[in-house]
Amino acid sequence: MSRRVVVIGAGVIGLCSAYYAARRGRRVTVIDRAPAEHDGCSFGNAGMIAPSHFVPLAAPGMVARGLKWMWNPRSPFYIKPRLDWDLISWGLKFWRAATAEHVRRSAPVLRDLHLASRACFEEFADVTGNAFGLVKRGLLMLCKEPHAFHEEAATAEEAGRLGMPAEVLDSKQAQKLDPGIRMDIAGAIYFPLDCHLSPNRFMSSLAEQLAKLGATFIWNAEVTEWRTSAAIVHAVTTPQGEVDADEFVLCAGSWSQAITRDLGLKVPLQAGKGYSLTLPKPHQLPEICAILTEARIAVTPIGQSLRFGGTMEIAGLNEDITPARVQGIIEAVPKYYPDFTPADFAGVKPWRGLRPCSPDGLPYLGRTKNYSNLIIATGHAMMGLSLGPITGKIVAEILSDERPSIDISLLNPDRYS
Repeated sequence: MSRRVVVIGAGVIGLCSAYYAARRGRRVTVIDRAPAEHDGCSFGNAGMIAPSHFVPLAAPGMVARGLKWMWNPRSPFYIKPRLDWDLISWGLKFWRAATAEHVRRSAPVLRDLHLASRACFEEFADVTGNAFGLVKRGLLMLCKEPHAFHEEAATAEEAGRLGMPAEVLDSKQAQKLDPGIRMDIAGAIYFPLDCHLSPNRFMSSLAEQLAKLGATFIWNAEVTEWRTSAAIVHAVTTPQGEVDADEFVLCAGSWSQAITRDLGLKVPLQAGKGYSLTLPKPHQLPEICAILTEARIAVTPIGQSLRFGGTMEIAGLNEDITPARVQGIIEAVPKYYPDFTPADFAGVKPWRGLRPCSPDGLPYLGRTKNYSNLIIATGHAMMGLSLGPITGKIVAEILSDERPSIDISLLNPDRYS
C-alpha cells in the first residue's frame, strides 16, 4: 500500500513537494489556509530561475545597508519598528550570520540547488509542453552607478570561481545584447544560465499534473492543532476536520513558524513583503530578465507583458499594501529605462506577497529530530520559485529514506533549536 503524505501549504514549495511525492506513488493530500483561488507569493513574483543568486541574503554589508535604507519609506528594504521578541531575535541571528565565512560556506550549496532546480524546470517543461513559458536567455544585472558595477563585477569573479559563467559588459555591450529596451546604465553583468517564466502558469501546470496523479486538495484549512505521540505526528486538525497521514511535509511559507510553535520547534522566520506591478502592453519589451541592482528591482518579460517586482518589507504577517513601497518601484524604473515614466503605471494594480525569510538567508529543509515523520521545507525568501522543484525533489527523496541528491546539511531545520 502506498504511504499517505499530507503537504501543508499550496505555494510553490508545497506543490513541488506534492508533485515529486506523487510521482513516486505516494497518496498525497495538500491542505492550505487559503481558498482555491488565491494569489500568494508564488503567483505574482518575478518568475526568475536564478543560479546567479548564490549569495545568501545574510551577507557582509547587508546590516549596514539595511539600517540606511530603513529610514527611507521608498527604499528597497524596510523593517517596521515594533516591540516583538521574534523580530528582535531574528535580527540578532541575521547580524551574526552576515559574515564572509557564511557566504563562503553557503554559495556552493545555493549554486548546486539552483542548477539542479533549473534542470527540473527543463524536465517539467518537456512534460507539460512548456505550458508555463520557460525562457532560457539569461539575466542582466543592470548597474546605474560605477561603484555598483565594480561590486557586481567582483560577484561575477566569484561566480567564475564557482564554475558559474558570467560576463562583465559595458553599457553598449549590454544594450546590444538586449536591444528591445533602451537602458541608461554604467554597465551590466550577464548570467547566461538564468531563466524566467510565468509563475502563475507554472503553478497552474503543477496543479494540473497533481490532479492527473490523483492528489487531493483541501482548501480553507488552516492548521490549528497537531495530534502527536511518541515523537510521531498522527494528524492535523483544521476547520475542515482532522487529516491523518503516515508522513507530513510543512511548506506553509511565512506562516510556518506559528504552525510549528505548538510542536515545540524553533523555526525562526520573518515575512518579507514584496510587491510587483505588471504592465500588460509596455511600449518597450526586453527579451532578457534583469535586476536593477541599486534599486533591487526585478524586471521580467512574461509573454507580451512586463513585470517589475521588488522591495523587502519586514512588517509581520501583514498583507496590506504600503503605497510608498510601490511608489519606490515606480520612481526607480525610469532611472534605468529612460523611456518609461511613472505615467506608464497609472491604473496598474499592485500585487503583494509574503516571502518567508530565515535569519541566515538559507531555507529550512529536512526532517526535524523531534518528530520522525515530519519534514520541514520553508524559508526560501526570494528564491522560492527558483528552488521550488529541487526542494520538492529532495523532499520526495527524504520521504523514500534516500540520501538527498544534494548535501543539505546547512539547511538543517533544527539549526536554531
